[in-house]
Amino acid sequence: MTGQVPGAPGGAVLGLVGVDALTVWAPDGFGEVVPGDDLPALVVRVLRSGPPLADGDVLVLASKVVSKAEGRVVRAHDREQAITDETVRVVATHEHSGGVTRIVENRLGLVMAAAGVDASNTPPGTVLLLPLDPDASARGVRAEVVAAFGVRVGVIVSDTAGRPWRQGLTDIAIGTAGVQVLDDLRGTSDGAGQRLSSTVTAVADELAAAADLVKGKTSGRPLAVVRGAARFVTPADGPGARALLRPASDDLFRLGTAEALAAGRKGEAGPRPPDRRPRVGSSGVSDEPTRD
Repeated sequence: MTGQVPGAPGGAVLGLVGVDALTVWAPDGFGEVVPGDDLPALVVRVLRSGPPLADGDVLVLASKVVSKAEGRVVRAHDREQAITDETVRVVATHEHSGGVTRIVENRLGLVMAAAGVDASNTPPGTVLLLPLDPDASARGVRAEVVAAFGVRVGVIVSDTAGRPWRQGLTDIAIGTAGVQVLDDLRGTSDGAGQRLSSTVTAVADELAAAADLVKGKTSGRPLAVVRGAARFVTPADGPGARALLRPASDDLFRLGTAEALAAGRKGEAGPRPPDRRPRVGSSGVSDEPTRD
């Protein structure tokens, strides 16, 4: 069943009352952010007007407001050049009636459409670049909130991304502080007693996606608080969201189809992905653990 957090705005709460439940709310009062704003201080002010924070809460902040505060704004006529400037590697291109979409790896190591350069929720004639260092931005917000409220919190900077093979967008973590970004369950057993061999949960991405259900894209609420995930909040800032990036050696889809064919013709196919075929023992039965 759903539940309400005292003091949280109506219509901006996602809650499940019970054991191992998450409650997520998005406080009002953020307002428009402009270059030069003290974002950590603004987050503290908004949080003071809502329900009291508790140990183990996770704050999820939209990257757009981080970019705006840090002055990562360029004129719209420079959008294509901005995408080029932010690009480290072209993964795929797709021609369509509206032009060409570039899927690229940007300087943060994220594979995204248009390098994450965004024209939504920004003044007409401008586009936003992603923060220079989202992990550092998350650390700055966390330090200010901990100092102001005296509670242990985690902070996630989130951004919207598409997914291969799936329609629609979801939010992912591009910066973190004080959050265990991955939950490695390999070597543990499932409910049937079978050993898990490949399950590593992207905790920070899951929290970012849950928070976006109450933040939304048009509500003017770029900040959400997630309660119920305290076991993933760490004393130290931790390695940040870069720990979520898949190494090139493990990337089975490093290039788009056309790009892979072109690279193959040039003899530049790149690193060979690891061989994940099951090993077969002398009995003819796979030696691999049960797939999970």
